[in-house]
Order: sequence, then C-alpha cells, then structure tokens
Amino acid sequence: MTMSMYRASVPIFLQILPALSAVLDKAAAHAAAKKIDPQVFIDARLYPDMFPLSRQIQIATDFAKGACARLAGVEPPKYADTERNIDDLKARIAKTVDFIKEFKPAQIDGSEERDISLVLGGQPQKFKGENYLTGLVLPNFFFHATTAYAILRHNGVELGKQDFMRAPG
Repeated sequence: MTMSMYRASVPIFLQILPALSAVLDKAAAHAAAKKIDPQVFIDARLYPDMFPLSRQIQIATDFAKGACARLAGVEPPKYADTERNIDDLKARIAKTVDFIKEFKPAQIDGSEERDISLVLGGQPQKFKGENYLTGLVLPNFFFHATTAYAILRHNGVELGKQDFMRAPG
C-alpha cells in the first residue's frame, strides 16, 4: 500500500501549527498575568547555542510551507524572518496555515519519487519526495515545534501535552 503524501504532510501541519499559535496565546496571557515582558519569551532559548523561540517558529513554518510547495512542484513563498513579537509570530503561523490549506491531495499525492533539490547549510542537497518528507521535513518540523513549546514551558508558561498535540481535524 502506498503512503498518501498529502495525508502524511498537510493534516499534520494543520494540526500542529494552530496548536503552536494557541501556545503563543497562553504565553501572552501568562506574561500579562505575571507582569513579564513578553519579549522575554520571544528571545528565550533552552541553551545559549540554540535558536530563540522566534527562530524556532520561523523554521517550523518554513519546513511546513516548503514541504507542501516542493511536493506539489511549486516554489515555496519566502518570508522575511522579521517577526519580533507574539502577534508577528501568530501572523506568520496564520499565513503559513492559509498557504497550506490551498493544497489539494491531487497536487501532493504521487510525489514520492519527485526530485527535490534545495540548499541546506550552504550545500546543495537532492532528495526523492518521500525521503524528503519523512527523513528531513517531518523530523525538523517536529523538532522546532517541540523546542518552541519546551522554551515556553521551561519559562513557566503552564502547558501540557494536549496544548502541543491538539485534537486533529
């Protein structure tokens, strides 16, 4: 049985990205309740050599929009990476969700063998669609979304597993 590339990508992104936006709402509410400057969360890191919350969200959205576009054979949109507050990050997530919702199964299904070429770390890389999705995109998407959640949790925002998982659909 062949894996549906659409079902292995789009619904996952549409489950986790809105949950990430809701987690940012909880961070904003926590900051207001505790009289904490929300910028503290935006710049927070789990460790000094890791990216801050803002960059974790930028990367997660880049993987989601890039995967859908590349698997469908279209150019991914470029975002400026200028988000500096919770509202900016929520807007980026919303823009990404809107972009992803445009894709139909017929555009992505059958892309298992599609040639995907991109530059990673300054090095050109080539993948087949299925390996690109399962070996690069999904692990990176979940790493950065999870790290964003962990940064907020580490900084005292009351979050639980269901905040990250959110019910599919």
